[in-house]
Amino acid sequence: MPKQYWLMKSEPDDVSFDDVLAAKDQTTSWYGVRNYQARNFIRDGMQVGDGVLFYHSSCAVPGIAGIAEIASMPYPDATQFDPDSPYFDPKATPENPRWTGIDVKAVKKGRYVDLTELRSHPELEHMRLLAKGSRLSVMPVEPAEWRFILKLIE
Repeated sequence: MPKQYWLMKSEPDDVSFDDVLAAKDQTTSWYGVRNYQARNFIRDGMQVGDGVLFYHSSCAVPGIAGIAEIASMPYPDATQFDPDSPYFDPKATPENPRWTGIDVKAVKKGRYVDLTELRSHPELEHMRLLAKGSRLSVMPVEPAEWRFILKLIE
């Protein structure tokens, strides 16, 4: 399959891009996705080496905090089985998991590109992130959008 590109949202109070940079091998598990469409993007669409725009959400200044890549194939999200986790799902079982995780590896920090700046570029007017009502934590990014954002970050 050709390389694909994704935007993945994380609350920086939970996992920030700096946390990933500081992690062993600059890699972290992406867990806690509890939306079926976002889960399907992870489970059915992502491949090792795909590009990721690491987006900080639910913070004072939301925006793209860095560039990452998919570092593993999808696997069952362990938090769905942990009754002490906020992501626990009592309907999930190890034999029939409902939710998927994946590993993400930091590639480059670059310049922080906030949501206001993203909205100011006509080249990004059709980007899913900028669509009215867009709330998915994982979404595809078009190759032209990816290339344009890379130029903004550098």
